[in-house]
Amino acid sequence: MTVTEERTETTTPPDRPRRRRALAAALVIALAAGGVLALAERQRETAPSANRALVDTAATTKVVGDVSNALIKIFSYTPGDLAASEKAAAEVLSGKAAQQYRTLFAEVRRQAPAQKLTLTTRVVRAGVHRLDGGTAHLLVFLDQVSTRNGKPAGGTSAAQLAVTAHLTGGQWRIVDIRSS
Repeated sequence: MTVTEERTETTTPPDRPRRRRALAAALVIALAAGGVLALAERQRETAPSANRALVDTAATTKVVGDVSNALIKIFSYTPGDLAASEKAAAEVLSGKAAQQYRTLFAEVRRQAPAQKLTLTTRVVRAGVHRLDGGTAHLLVFLDQVSTRNGKPAGGTSAAQLAVTAHLTGGQWRIVDIRSS
């Protein structure tokens, strides 16, 4: 007796591979479109127009003025009136910058009266390299002249500071100062 095997082949309709290719293509297009949209959003956020320092002259002028005036007040002192610098610091500094200043000024308070040291600070140039929302990042160049007993004590010293400030109640307060 001969056994006859019957073969059954599963056949895929001819349109099934086309559907898979079309679905795969649609998925690739959707992923690519999502990536393009995400990239466009990121570029918009980092575009030069997102940096108000480049487009808002009034805000840039205000932050440069407030920060420059603050630095002059806190880094200028006479041995007879150290309290004025400390009072100014309490008004214009906060956060990390306030703590840094207290640490630095404790040494000044200890030495300035005995040395009869006067320090006069002048902002030579200040520029805002980033301004977004209520935060500004500046680069500030200072000249400082020290006198002892009214006589020059070492000429003019230059300093370069990286400053971060936050807008609080319409006034820019310095929150971080780093020597550059």
